[in-house]
Amino acid sequence: MTFTLPAPLGAPAEGRDLPAAAPQPDGPDPITFAGRAADRLRQTDAALYDLLAREAARQNQTLMMVAASSVADPSVLACGGSTLGNLTAEGFPGGRYHAGCGVADEIEQLAIERARAAFGAQDAIVQPHSGSSANLAVLTALLSPGDTLLGLDLDCGGHLTHGSPASVSGRYYNAKGYRVTPEGLLDYDQIRELALTHRPKVIVCGASAYPRAIDFARFREIADESNAYLLADISHIAGLVAAGLHPSPIDHAHITTTSTYKQLYGPRGGLILLGRDARQAGPERGTLAGTMRRAVFPFTQGTPDLASVAAKARALDYVAGPDFAELAKRLADGAQAIAERLSERGMRLVTGGTDTHMVLIDLRGTGLTGDIAEEALESCGVIVNRNRVPGDTTPVRTTSGLRLGSNTLAARGMDRGAAAACADLVADVLDALQAGSGVLPGAVRAAARARVVELCARHPLPGYLS
Repeated sequence: MTFTLPAPLGAPAEGRDLPAAAPQPDGPDPITFAGRAADRLRQTDAALYDLLAREAARQNQTLMMVAASSVADPSVLACGGSTLGNLTAEGFPGGRYHAGCGVADEIEQLAIERARAAFGAQDAIVQPHSGSSANLAVLTALLSPGDTLLGLDLDCGGHLTHGSPASVSGRYYNAKGYRVTPEGLLDYDQIRELALTHRPKVIVCGASAYPRAIDFARFREIADESNAYLLADISHIAGLVAAGLHPSPIDHAHITTTSTYKQLYGPRGGLILLGRDARQAGPERGTLAGTMRRAVFPFTQGTPDLASVAAKARALDYVAGPDFAELAKRLADGAQAIAERLSERGMRLVTGGTDTHMVLIDLRGTGLTGDIAEEALESCGVIVNRNRVPGDTTPVRTTSGLRLGSNTLAARGMDRGAAAACADLVADVLDALQAGSGVLPGAVRAAARARVVELCARHPLPGYLS
């Protein structure tokens, strides 16, 4: 297999003699050594090799409907397993603290330019190890311990890093929460009232379990009126934002963060993006963009994972292309089809539907809990996750809801009809589980598993079996 190196961004820095691109032999991959690496692992650690092979088979043979998951293209995985993993490169392009980083500088700059292009951002920081790392870097840069933070409560769809007491964000800061209406919707008047009452330094918008569109412009009005920074976390909807299927926060929020492995179909990692506020003065010295860069290194992270940065660059190149627009449309349509079919089957949905990739089932009144439903569906090859719903009083490991997503179904090429078939699978299992007082009949499990195998065979993970 051959691998073509990307064209360099420009001439190397003065006085730096960069190596030329490696020749492309007919043998093993000169970058990832893919064939030799797999053989070596199989020969030297058969137990681990077998586990990895089993996981690959599991992913191919199950329907992944976890809203926080997607599937990375093999070319993304190739970058993540490349020789860049051998590199130590503290700092940023043009300002490293180690020698030998010339090529790494070009790769990181390529990722930055692609992130800016994908989101229409003025600046991008591509080193965060995850969306959570990105959020915590932003918060530590803008807040001192004890300062007030306002974010969406966890049971209403917020994230741990938005002020949950289980997180650093809820322990080191004076975290205040806003909630949703009885219909499960954001109440912007309530958010404004809380902001004016508590005067937070940072307001967080965005969610991990909120299926409706978010009015970022309204959030910015509230932040300006209360003299707060606005942080938009779009980890769950970044693909829809990039494709123009959800309003963008880039020029409304002071700072936008996202993970790269959910709707961007990239590696485990995060991004920090800035729009029109990038060059405004930061809270201490320099610009807001400079503050965010220092917040990542040296304040909260050390050496970046350059292999992950390269994988982000590869994924972001795909995000900016026409094929991704089709994929994003398919995942939005698929979520709509799932919500419609589940509603037709009598399932109660939080907010009654979805504007995104996400569907939340409220199991209260059915006699089922999220953990029981999740386990039963997994036994059939349907992978979802238990999730709390607004007003949930059950323990966090039990929950009263299920969260479903269409990211991986869309990557498999599933249209509205196939997505609806997946929803029928979920409904059939939950109906049988409810009728059996929490016990799934073996015949139902076998029939559902056979349908999963057939759907996976008809819609294989792209590039994974060829």
